[in-house]
Amino acid sequence: MYDFNTVDDETKLLYHRQLSTAVKSFGGINFFLQLLEEMRATTPHPLEAKNSEFSFPLGNIKWNKVIFQDKIILLLKIRTQEKEDNNLLPAKDDKQYKKVLNLVRTLKPLTFTITPINPEDGDGFTLRPFDIIGDTTTLNPLFDAVFFTSIDTVKKILAYKPRAKEED
Repeated sequence: MYDFNTVDDETKLLYHRQLSTAVKSFGGINFFLQLLEEMRATTPHPLEAKNSEFSFPLGNIKWNKVIFQDKIILLLKIRTQEKEDNNLLPAKDDKQYKKVLNLVRTLKPLTFTITPINPEDGDGFTLRPFDIIGDTTTLNPLFDAVFFTSIDTVKKILAYKPRAKEED
């Protein structure tokens, strides 16, 4: 989801639906955007939390393993390169291959549970960092939206409306 403008309409609609579902289960757009604003304002990056948890007045995020800064830096670097070949993993002969493979192996088993403080606002949702299909590993668009994508882009995704198909 690094550059929402460059993906095709079908992918934009998929991202919109995934994000909209997550937003509804967290209490709505305002609560979700407040979560993102709190996360973006937090330093160091919320994923570096030693207790594997990020809390703010409207909800929290928990995950099952500490993530070190070097992994987050590498993830930030490679997420921008995914769009080139639609795979996070570089070619096997690339000097970054082993580092990226270790990153994927480290983060793949993680599950992030995002829940609102007030149960009446929604049930929350869970997500994983990667989508792995065969030999292709991509960053989960919802994970990317929650932890890295700019708030303006998230708003653009939430506001996306598919174009009406033109008939011949």
